[in-house]
Amino acid sequence: MPDPLRTASGRSRAFRNPADEGLGAKIILILLALAFLGFFLVLPLVSVFVEAFRKGWMEYYEALVEPDAAASIHLTLMVAAIAVPLNLVFGLCASWAIAKFEFKGKAFLITLIDLPFSISPVISGLVYVLLFGSGSLLGPLLKSWGIEILFAVPGIVLATVFVTFPFVARELIPLMEDQGTGDEEAALSLGASGWQTFWYVTLPNIKWGLLYGVLLCNARAMGEFGAVSVVSGRIRGVTTTMPLHVEILYNEYNMVAAFAVASLLTFLALVTLALKTLLELRFGAGNAGGRH
Repeated sequence: MPDPLRTASGRSRAFRNPADEGLGAKIILILLALAFLGFFLVLPLVSVFVEAFRKGWMEYYEALVEPDAAASIHLTLMVAAIAVPLNLVFGLCASWAIAKFEFKGKAFLITLIDLPFSISPVISGLVYVLLFGSGSLLGPLLKSWGIEILFAVPGIVLATVFVTFPFVARELIPLMEDQGTGDEEAALSLGASGWQTFWYVTLPNIKWGLLYGVLLCNARAMGEFGAVSVVSGRIRGVTTTMPLHVEILYNEYNMVAAFAVASLLTFLALVTLALKTLLELRFGAGNAGGRH
């Protein structure tokens, strides 16, 4: 029977390697990729900073220190400072339980963790309106105790936590599953307590993945718009985060101020991207060189 991998001349057929394409094809592909990135990524980013500084540094500075803008910056940072640690604790607990133990309902728990990825952030905010609104059971009860959820900071925090809680867990679960339980079992067999095992064995093995997940969680928390816009009530200077304040300024045709606040968000995104790249390099090097 003739070998299907041989040609009619009897020589082995050579499989084409995509990397062996001609120089012209490589140049065309590179130029297309650069043109796409330039048009859809670089050009919008540059335009944000150009518009922000169009009237000079003083106008830019005044737009950021204006009371409503300063309040939105403060609120954004405060919400992120609350939501990220909460998601860090949840992500560690959930990933530890899923990766290190077998139990009934494990697949259902993973599905619940992925839920914010599959529904619109606006729907996430609407859920809290239904739970804590004036027509709900919990809303009037909490209000009688002096606790305001909707159109207040607690509602913004809850909405932000909901849309961001998969990031840490989803980064750690595959990492912990890949590492297995051998190191922990060895530590426990040598007399280490559960806390010592976690602090000195598990945590060093996952530290770069944990930082990566926290970074992504923080970026989403600061830039969230849909869920926050539903529960905040958009009370200017009180419940408006930076993305909401940008929209308000833009709708008022205050372009310089809108782009000034947007440029600050863009700068934070670029810093996040730089840190993300450094962590990817460090995390990848750590994986290549073995566990730390």
